[in-house]
Amino acid sequence: MDNKVDIKNLFNGLQKTMISKLDTIRENVQHAPTMGDGFEKEWIKWLKTYLPNKYGIDSAIVIDYEGNKSDQIDIVIYDSLYTPFIFNENGIKYIPAEGVYAVFEVKPEMTKDYIQYAGKKIESVRKLIRTSTDIINAGQVWNARPLTKILGGILTNTNSFVNNDKVKEHVNNLNGFQGIDIGCMVDSGMFYVDYIGEEDITKKQKEQFLDRYTEYYKNRKVNNVIFSEKDNSLVAFFLQLTRYLQQAIGTVPAIDLGAYSKSIGFPIDEEL
Repeated sequence: MDNKVDIKNLFNGLQKTMISKLDTIRENVQHAPTMGDGFEKEWIKWLKTYLPNKYGIDSAIVIDYEGNKSDQIDIVIYDSLYTPFIFNENGIKYIPAEGVYAVFEVKPEMTKDYIQYAGKKIESVRKLIRTSTDIINAGQVWNARPLTKILGGILTNTNSFVNNDKVKEHVNNLNGFQGIDIGCMVDSGMFYVDYIGEEDITKKQKEQFLDRYTEYYKNRKVNNVIFSEKDNSLVAFFLQLTRYLQQAIGTVPAIDLGAYSKSIGFPIDEEL
């Protein structure tokens, strides 16, 4: 009896299925907005199938406690366990910025304009004001943790460029909050961006967290853009995304509900 499974074959089947679904939408849907919605739904379905249940995945608008909001984001990966409220009005979801792990723009192909557009969408989320507060675990109070990075990416069916040099060039031209971390061109390969730059970990007070976070994105520079082979684009993307979520981000900071309660003029009691 054979007790082994061909992992590579499983991954190849996964990729072929996704390519087939995206191609079917492209070939049979002529209305551009409808086609875009179809691509988004396939990506959301795929991510929901394979990411752990702790992650919520939806198209949404991200908000902060001051009432600022992001652009409409094609895919938001957020914490479904510790995000205490998500508004759903007329089919549009509003997610508190504190709960966000990653945001993605979905497009049919990789182009200069779409890369720039994705950068602006990512920026609209990263510039929102996030809170962080103390938590109690096993009876012990733990100090508020610094703001976590928000992963930004772009997902496409294919690459419109002759080679990956142009992708690298245009990604490299994005600065600050617009910087892209990861991307996938399903039939052409995936990429991730290796940045140079570290957070100023000496800033440990809550009032310093925003400066620490902002300065990190302002000062980091692209060291290299690494591409996968086209035959394993989807699997390489999934493994890299999961690695970022597990190791680079972990769990989002605890949301300060007191900051949100002030917006309705009702200061909540902090102690029992």
